[in-house]
Amino acid sequence: MPFPPQLIDGYRAFLVSRLRHEQDRYRRLAESGQRPQIMVIGCCDSRVSPEVIFDAGPGELFVVRNVANIVPPYAPDGQAHGVSAALEFGVGALKVKHIVVLGHAQCGGVKAYVEEHEPLSPGDFIGNWMKLMAPAMAMVGPSDGVSRAGYLTRLEQANIVNSLDNLMTFPRLAKLIERGDVAVHGAYFGVATGGLSVREERSGEFVPVAAEEHARLFAEPRF
Repeated sequence: MPFPPQLIDGYRAFLVSRLRHEQDRYRRLAESGQRPQIMVIGCCDSRVSPEVIFDAGPGELFVVRNVANIVPPYAPDGQAHGVSAALEFGVGALKVKHIVVLGHAQCGGVKAYVEEHEPLSPGDFIGNWMKLMAPAMAMVGPSDGVSRAGYLTRLEQANIVNSLDNLMTFPRLAKLIERGDVAVHGAYFGVATGGLSVREERSGEFVPVAAEEHARLFAEPRF
């Protein structure tokens, strides 16, 4: 198969729009290296791009994405750990100041975990990965009396909290967080609505941000 034509078309659009306006910035980044202040751990879902949601330019975000935006607990066992390696680089080399775990509605990984789908391959990589969500499910408890959609939302948000808890199992990162050198945050994106909620540290609740702007957008007449 040839290289996807839509990617070539997208690159052409990038050349005449973004690259034209930000060429100097790309040159500076190439010469001096990246120094993003924010790391985002998001889901690999194609509908939830952190760069798009936060309107970020080149060099502004250090992003790692995986199925269901999971941060595994610290496990120095000599095996390969992609998220842990990204955390090590982001914290140790880039010196990021903020780590955001970005979850979202209609997460396929969370839904698959709840519904216990059949493995997609003999290795069942997704199933084994999603077992890391077990503490989040225990946090939410049984779904009795809760609608299916409501239960999935609660579990998606609990999964964010579980990842935030797992960040604290990394000794070096935990020390930086306790000293106030690094801050961790949870955020939740509504795919259908485009709404963004951020977790309040004290209450543990996910609270909408830019709510007035979001409400005005949906109040405007559509043609």
